[in-house]
Amino acid sequence: MVLCFSRRIFAKAYLNERLDNLLDGHACAFAHFGGRTEEILYDNPRTIVTDKDESTGHIEWNATFKDRMDFYGVRIRLCRYYRAQTKGKIESGVKYVKYNALAGRRFASLEDLNAYLLDWCVNVADERTHGTTHEKPVDRFARAEKLIGVDQRPPAHRECVVVRQVPRDAYVTLETNRYPVPFTWAGREVTVRMLAAQIAVHLEGAEPVMHDRLEGKHRVARWNGPPRQLPKSYRPTGQQPPRLDPAYVSSLGEVQIRELSSYQEVSR
Repeated sequence: MVLCFSRRIFAKAYLNERLDNLLDGHACAFAHFGGRTEEILYDNPRTIVTDKDESTGHIEWNATFKDRMDFYGVRIRLCRYYRAQTKGKIESGVKYVKYNALAGRRFASLEDLNAYLLDWCVNVADERTHGTTHEKPVDRFARAEKLIGVDQRPPAHRECVVVRQVPRDAYVTLETNRYPVPFTWAGREVTVRMLAAQIAVHLEGAEPVMHDRLEGKHRVARWNGPPRQLPKSYRPTGQQPPRLDPAYVSSLGEVQIRELSSYQEVSR
């Protein structure tokens, strides 16, 4: 996010372009700058606008995004399709982040990257002499940038609540990914809360099971709680498991050795 007048910049990295992360980015940017602007200019991603008719001016907003911007009181403006120069300030800012902040660097984690970006925004980007305004963004911001305070009441967290039947393997499937729960929950109905970064599985009368929300598809979350004990119904009764030690195997006798021609004869 780039402030139009002062050119102060805020950058934060995410693992994907989901709506949850877009909304979190707005909240972090407003907190960083100490307020919001009256309007914000956007491109036309599906997380913001689902349909737009240039000839009639009809715009169909993403309802969740529009609701959050109404909460803040921000007026939304959209660029014309294929007119990137309409928002040259932000396009230049993106290139500045890529080639000044990130080029040639590696980071141990997403948290490490975002800590670096925050320091870079404050101590490098805001302190440089801007090529267009010929002033430091931080000085121009302090002199004349006018922001509107954000309501102290935080917006509600977005979450999706679904009900699942726990299968016998005690892995709950969400978005093709699988999350383990205790084996004793198998066959029972659980409520799953899907948050931006976490998955919470609830069973009445038990502590919820929390997992980090997995990125990508067909992945399996790791169990980080106490060892999962199999219920008694899963355990064999009255039978000893087959012995697999060398003495048991040797007691079976030697395996008969046949010539390969015997198999070829049978196949014909």
